[in-house]
Amino acid sequence: GSFCLSKGLGAPVGSLICADARGITPLRRLRKMFGGGMRQAGILAAAGLYALRYNVTRLSEDHARAKRLATMLAELPGVRVDPKLVETNIVVFDITETRRTTEELIATLKGQGLLVVPFGPMSLRAVTHLDVSDDQIDEACGIFKRVFV
Repeated sequence: GSFCLSKGLGAPVGSLICADARGITPLRRLRKMFGGGMRQAGILAAAGLYALRYNVTRLSEDHARAKRLATMLAELPGVRVDPKLVETNIVVFDITETRRTTEELIATLKGQGLLVVPFGPMSLRAVTHLDVSDDQIDEACGIFKRVFV
């Protein structure tokens, strides 16, 4: 398996591939074939170690904020999302019934200071992470309500 050290864990960059010794050998070869690898990456490794030591336990905060956001989005007209399915820091919601395009909504939300990305032709994705506070979730909820109601 693999997982990312940035995003919720707060490291500046980095992902890990986890495997036993037999499984990791061919993966190292693939990494080199595709140009992966860095020299003198110790400072980045230190940031990754810090993230693993101090930020894993707080991931549940990001997940709770995402669920709170999904719960509010589910109440908006034309927005479809099932908050029960939101188990991580990612909220994907369908906007088909709003009769607005992803491009239009992304631009409108960005103009209000809220960044989301497209996730298919009629869905948007919002992500909570280490740098998103409860107050910012409140602010995001207010922006969504102004834009969708």
